[in-house]
Order: sequence, then structure tokens, then C-alpha cells
Amino acid sequence: MELTSSLQGLIGGVLIGISAVWLMASLGRIAGISGIVGNLIAQRPKGDSAWRAAFLVGLVSGPLLLMGLGAGWGNVVNYPGEVIGQPLGGVPLMLVAGLLVGLGTGLGSGCTSGHGVCGLARLSKRSLAATVTFLGTALVTVYVVRHVLGGGA
Repeated sequence: MELTSSLQGLIGGVLIGISAVWLMASLGRIAGISGIVGNLIAQRPKGDSAWRAAFLVGLVSGPLLLMGLGAGWGNVVNYPGEVIGQPLGGVPLMLVAGLLVGLGTGLGSGCTSGHGVCGLARLSKRSLAATVTFLGTALVTVYVVRHVLGGGA
């Protein structure tokens, strides 16, 4: 891994941490993306959608702004100008995977940002269990897809 990639990751991590702390300090809210999106769609609680929409616009517009400025910091490895690459398993598999992730965040009462970033920072035992489960499931999934089913890159 080159130094530039490491610095980009470090800067991104610091910005995620700052945004999570800022959201907690200013509004008393956890920066859990699945909860922010889910409650924005369900409009719960009433009148609480402005900050949620602003947070999501910022989440998406930051990388797009960097790409628009020609910083070459795209989201797709080896294709710096791309916003999103072709799914390795095709669109149907990507849709099934997205539905399973949505189901998992519902069952786990949160996602990697809520549990992994915010929950672990608060030393939550429940978040530690959820994060270990997320990571363990990801490891098993990658192993099965790459070595048992013979797919993936």
C-alpha cells in the first residue's frame, strides 16, 4: 500500500470520527447511517428530518466534490474517476446482498457506523458483540464466495 492511500484512509477516518463526535455533541445523536436513513424514510420523530437529510447529503457530496475537483480520490480501486464500479457478482446479487444487509441492520439494531464507530467508542458491550458478528460474517462470506463457490476477484 502506498503512502497516499494510507493518508487518504487516515484523513477519512479522522473526518468520520469528527462527524460522529460533532453529531453527538450538537444533537445528542448516534451517527448510525442505517438509523439515520431508516428514520428519515419513516419520518420518525416528526420534524426531525432536516439534520438527517443534511447528514446524508454531506456523506454523498464530499466524495463527489473531491472527484469533481479532480483530486483523483475516487471510490473505486484502479478507476479514480469512477463513483461506483461494476458489481463483481452482477446486479441481482448486489440487490440480494443489499436486502440482506438491510435485514441485518434491523435485526442488529444498527450498522457498522452506529455499533463499530460510535458504540465501540462508548465501550458498549452490545456494540462489541454486534461488530464482532459483522466482521465474522464478512470473513465467512468472503471465504465461501472466493474459495467454496469460486467467485469474486
